[in-house]
Amino acid sequence: MPTDLNSLSRTELQKMQKDVDKALSTLAERERKAALKAAEQAAAEHGYSLSDLTSAPGAKPKKNGSKSPAKYRNPADPSLTWTGKGRRPAWIREAQENGVDIAQYEI
Repeated sequence: MPTDLNSLSRTELQKMQKDVDKALSTLAERERKAALKAAEQAAAEHGYSLSDLTSAPGAKPKKNGSKSPAKYRNPADPSLTWTGKGRRPAWIREAQENGVDIAQYEI
């Protein structure tokens, strides 16, 4: 099915390109389904379901991104807060260097 691409118009080439992209996408989906079916069959031969094998036992659940609540707030800029954990921000270090008790910054 060789086609002389040089003899085709821009519109014909663009349509052909869309058709090829669609065919590749369909093929990739068929191959993915076939691979999934093969993996499920292989797992079943050993007495497992695929989900049994893909969820690692004893694996730690992913953190949901929740942070500790802020414990201290900068009075000069209330948008700056600190949880009291980890590295001290510059405004806390400066306050301590100047002899200020950071307890007064507690929220």
